[in-house]
Amino acid sequence: MAADATVPEVVPAGTAPGSGGKASRDASRVEGWSIAWMLLALALWGLFAFLMLADYGPEVTSYQGSRSLCRGPLVEPWPQERVCRSEELRQWPSLLGILALAVLATITAAATTVYAKVLTRLAHSEGSGVKPQG
Repeated sequence: MAADATVPEVVPAGTAPGSGGKASRDASRVEGWSIAWMLLALALWGLFAFLMLADYGPEVTSYQGSRSLCRGPLVEPWPQERVCRSEELRQWPSLLGILALAVLATITAAATTVYAKVLTRLAHSEGSGVKPQG
């Protein structure tokens, strides 16, 4: 072989120069999604708490003042008044559906948060040239 002939260096996939920037961009993108999922989960939990606890229905006046005729489903699970049973979002099947959506959004928010943290740590370890142990 001649002295001026060079052998190309083999670089493993994912360790090419500049891949730390891509990993960092991916980490920040996933972190944005995790924040969005977290906000959605908080909104769903807030809606669920409001529907479970807040009084609703027509106002009734008495000598003690005025109050809503219907109590929240957590306070009064099976209302006696017919007008209280006509509110669709205050019925148990709807409330359980909202609860299921809130739980799914919470699990997705937690998973994307953990994934974003892992990607951030991998991006920092690739950028510094330190190989992760494991």
